[in-house]
Amino acid sequence: MPHDIVHLTAGGVSLVLDCRDRALPAVVHWGAALGPLDAAALTALADADVAPVSPNEMDEPVRVAVLPEPHRGWSGRPGLAGHRDGHDWAPAFTVRSLDVTDTSVTADAVDDTAGLAVRLTVEVLGSGLVRARAAVTNTAEGVYTVDDLTVALPIPSRAREVLDFAGRWGKERTPQRRALVVGTHQREGRKGRTGADAATVLSVGEPGFGFARGEVWGVHTGWSGNHRHHAERLATGRQVIGGGELLLPGEVRLDTGATYQGPWVYFAHGDGLDEQARRFHRWLRSRPGHPRTPRPVTINVWEAVYFDHDLARLTDLAERAAALGVERYVLDDGWFRGRRDDHAGLGDWFVDEDVWPDGLGPIVDRVRALGMEFGLWFEPEMVNEDSDLARAHPEWIMQADGRVPVRSRHQQVLDLAIPAAFDHVLERMTAIIGEYAVDYVKWDHNRDLVDAGFPGGGAAVHEQTLATYRLMATLKERFPALEIESCSSGGARVDLGVLEHTDRVWVSDDIDPLERQHMHRWTQQLLPPELLGAHVASGVNHTTGRAHDLAFRAGTALVGHLGIEWDLARATPAESTALAEWIALYRELRGLLHGGDLVRSDETDDSRLVYGTVAADRRSAVFFLASIGRSDVSGTGRVTFRDLDPGTSYRVDPIVIGDGHGLVRPDWWSGPRVFDGRVLGSVGLQPPLMPADCVVPFRVTAV
Repeated sequence: MPHDIVHLTAGGVSLVLDCRDRALPAVVHWGAALGPLDAAALTALADADVAPVSPNEMDEPVRVAVLPEPHRGWSGRPGLAGHRDGHDWAPAFTVRSLDVTDTSVTADAVDDTAGLAVRLTVEVLGSGLVRARAAVTNTAEGVYTVDDLTVALPIPSRAREVLDFAGRWGKERTPQRRALVVGTHQREGRKGRTGADAATVLSVGEPGFGFARGEVWGVHTGWSGNHRHHAERLATGRQVIGGGELLLPGEVRLDTGATYQGPWVYFAHGDGLDEQARRFHRWLRSRPGHPRTPRPVTINVWEAVYFDHDLARLTDLAERAAALGVERYVLDDGWFRGRRDDHAGLGDWFVDEDVWPDGLGPIVDRVRALGMEFGLWFEPEMVNEDSDLARAHPEWIMQADGRVPVRSRHQQVLDLAIPAAFDHVLERMTAIIGEYAVDYVKWDHNRDLVDAGFPGGGAAVHEQTLATYRLMATLKERFPALEIESCSSGGARVDLGVLEHTDRVWVSDDIDPLERQHMHRWTQQLLPPELLGAHVASGVNHTTGRAHDLAFRAGTALVGHLGIEWDLARATPAESTALAEWIALYRELRGLLHGGDLVRSDETDDSRLVYGTVAADRRSAVFFLASIGRSDVSGTGRVTFRDLDPGTSYRVDPIVIGDGHGLVRPDWWSGPRVFDGRVLGSVGLQPPLMPADCVVPFRVTAV
């Protein structure tokens, strides 16, 4: 074949693949860019990667392909696990063709004995992200059952510390660290959706790695159903990270000629977590479908009115919002038939004539007259048993072996893989979106998929996930300007699979700013801020019961896609004036906030966070200093603003909206406030004395 050793490079990353001897591609190097290498240098590099055989191991060096093969001596998690009624479970693939471009390698391989073919694709994206996926085809007679299809990349032995995320409803993306020891660190998602406790990005790095430094290698499975991430260290010292879809028993059974294709699995290397995160951000921003218009200030009425839909009250809320500079108005749950609480009505996507005798037209018309877009809440994948839809079609409810699953939030899952169910939901959503020219859909998903099966059949999470993607894609085809938010009990469906069809995620149902400081910080490990729904909460938070002033609530929400989740009729005149100033500030800064590079400081004092965004040309930046507790000492030390141009002078302007919030200002605030980028990045500035639960933005501008 024409290619033996392939060197792919982009975005400061090199990926070197050994494709010799008609074997599936194996990674020789994945990490920092190596510069130009000729064929001889690549061959020498590949040869240098072959480890000597240790006692009592295979007689030939173990070769770990991107689709790891036990046939080659690999004793860790296999890339393909499956069988044909107990046979053909140990495939040995030979590459028949290899397609190589400047950025990708696609290998087509077969095992004629097992009657299988695989296609393995590995690609380096412009940001330096690597992504890979595999597909397996049954080429023989008889059904082949796929149990698992996992792709993996090797990581060096110096990567010995694992960082991934846990969480729960209302507290998503909680970081957790541990040592990588011999064995497998595996994170499984079996909820039928990504999950509030999802690993999100599983990273392994040099011990002590932080935001600014320390090499780190990470993996993310771009799939919204059941999934796996894993990091594995063998007794031989070989290490890999990988991922794929988690298949339930018998979920993928291939007839002759049929193919199962796994999801894209993304791999991100960086010197520090910020560089790793920027690779995800830059790639997402490069997509043709990435939101291009400035992210509109949004009000969602849920926490203002809940199910109490009253035209006069909702109109008043719209008028107050528009006067503050809000650009999008979203009517949440409660607008459809029988939906006075969450016990009934779900699935009956008709405007409730008792609540809205003239339809939604009056509120939609008023919202548009005020110059705002109109958005509407749906939960298309779910159904209440107390609904006209469930009574007419109980067979559309997902269930295992004829047993209806336990309820969650008084609802069940609607099986969208049933064509008639899919067509019904598509028709109703099309009718409502079309009638009211809906600009934006808040797409909710409020329960895990428990006992998720076809009535009288097998497991159905795989098909349900594909059907959901297909429903979103079809609606976008019919309404090209439509935007969709992925909301799933808050942040339980945050992944790059759903982001192929949606325009932002709802980070969490908890909008307490103290909790959101952490959730925004860590959700940005995968997603840039313009994709994070970040709303100004009520003064007393509806989830935690904590009370915070407006400056902390609004200053926290500024980093994200800003919105409001608050009954504005309860705002004082002073609060309304200040909120209008925060909205104006967001509208001024959103181009920078949603286009620059993420910076997060490694702080030694847990009572504060420092983070920000630096423009690509390094001429401007916005940094935030957040006090999130009380320190053991009275002064927490200087604040540094990292990643500015060291040879440029900058003016630093603190932004204080309102009455000052108890800040004790340092002397430099009243001076010229001009400093070199080198000074700001390495020496820093004394911060103000701040009360707990306080945030101060700083505008940094080259002079």
